[in-house]
Amino acid sequence: MRNIKELSLSELEAVLKEWGSPKYLAQELFSWIYKKGIQDFSKMSNISLEHRKRLKDNFSLVTLKLINKSVSIDGTEKFLFCLEDGNSIEAVIIPAKERLTGCISTQAGCKFACRFCASGALGFKRNLTCAEMLDEVLYLQSSHKLTHIVFMGTGEPLDNYDNVIKAIRIINSKPALGIGARRITISSCGIVPGIQRLSREKLQVELSISLHAADDKTRSNLMPVNKKYPLSRLLSACRDYVMDTNRQITFEYVLIEGVNSSLQSAGNLSTILRGLRLAKVNLIPANPIKELGVKPPGKLEILFFRDYLLKHGVNATLRLPRGQDIEAACGQLRLRYEKK
Repeated sequence: MRNIKELSLSELEAVLKEWGSPKYLAQELFSWIYKKGIQDFSKMSNISLEHRKRLKDNFSLVTLKLINKSVSIDGTEKFLFCLEDGNSIEAVIIPAKERLTGCISTQAGCKFACRFCASGALGFKRNLTCAEMLDEVLYLQSSHKLTHIVFMGTGEPLDNYDNVIKAIRIINSKPALGIGARRITISSCGIVPGIQRLSREKLQVELSISLHAADDKTRSNLMPVNKKYPLSRLLSACRDYVMDTNRQITFEYVLIEGVNSSLQSAGNLSTILRGLRLAKVNLIPANPIKELGVKPPGKLEILFFRDYLLKHGVNATLRLPRGQDIEAACGQLRLRYEKK
């Protein structure tokens, strides 16, 4: 049975029109689902019993079941969900001073197998539907007032392009959650055709690119996707994106001991980003992942790396890792659960 959250407001209005139902009913349904967080047609009290029955006979509402919840000492919360077909996915709540961010998965598993990420350790299962992604948001929203959404959990958003964009448009729409586009971030490992498509969407969402190395040899070793979309092609697409949208791109750079954290790596990074307007680098010490042999550099090495970039004109910030005590990095909780 199709989940009603697969439908945009206009698509829902079209279904109701076919039923001979009033158009305003779609607005009421959106209000119940997205603003009030009601996931049961029988509880939508201002909708007639006849319509509630017909909705129940034709649509489902919930696709997720909570398996596990972990809370870190830093306030980060991680959720492991089971989907209707038995696959599992993760979502995370990340608190900060003036924001509360929901980190959402876009795929069950991941096909891109980045060396430092647990998401692809068990392979790729399938894309998530628009409804499943919205259910992640609504579950997190049920206990927290989210201010920001990042499509940065398990999976590659631009590899599930149509479903992700549809979910974003619903999240952004005023009849639904009304979260501003500039408070929504898409994180990509560098799928060039997806970046090119996104530049034409007229959506003011934030784009984050997982870079993690400044030379093709190192990046291909860390991120096999680089063999298909090498740095020259990726950075060209990023320049075009900035030109087309006038939007800043954030380059995520996970610092891994003995791999990409030397001053030579910092020099290479400042060189390839030179002249790229509206670029920012977000440095992230790696979350230790025992299964993948990944650990962060020492504190001084991290600070030297950041200071080198700043000295050479690169807008760089250092983001502290979150939720290490609950294995909050992408895929860790799912990996442990599915191994069991």
